[in-house]
Amino acid sequence: MGLFEDFSTFLEMRLEEFLRSNPDLELMALEEKLREQEEETIRLLADLRLREKKIQDEILATAQEVQRWHVRIEKAKTAQRLDLLKPAEEREAALLRQGNQLWGQMEVVKGRIKQAAELHQQIQARKQEVKTKIVEAQAQAQAAKASASQAAASQATEQVEQKWQTSGWNQNYRFDGSSADPLEQKFKQWETEEELERLKRQMGR
Repeated sequence: MGLFEDFSTFLEMRLEEFLRSNPDLELMALEEKLREQEEETIRLLADLRLREKKIQDEILATAQEVQRWHVRIEKAKTAQRLDLLKPAEEREAALLRQGNQLWGQMEVVKGRIKQAAELHQQIQARKQEVKTKIVEAQAQAQAAKASASQAAASQATEQVEQKWQTSGWNQNYRFDGSSADPLEQKFKQWETEEELERLKRQMGR
């Protein structure tokens, strides 16, 4: 029953504590370990149930033998065959002891079957916990990746904006004869109109 001894400590620990104390142990490796333990437990349960069936058969056969020898004892008593009576009683007693031993063995096997069944349930629960942790870890990794991508995109946008603002301050406008600055034209028109108004006022004096 080494399986119970080897795995009992792990089963008594919370999954989070186990992972904290084993930071190098990956969740996938832990899931694989649990899967192996589950398979071993299933094999153990199958062996124990076969053993239980065998002992039950032996107990039944022993009980039939006890009954057979009990009939012989009664027959020897009736016939006053004392030479057969005592050996028959000894045989019946031996069979009863054997039956008691078999019954004790079956109780032990039943207890181990119960332990193995509980162990199997605990392993299944731990497997579900690990699967949940794996899904959470994958979701966190995807979220972190998405966050990193978003941060990179935001930084790139900010750099473009900064570059645009800087270039706006530092940009030199050059115009050839075929083009004109619209803002420059508006100011010139305004300045021309002001000059005309000034001249009109002077001429009106």
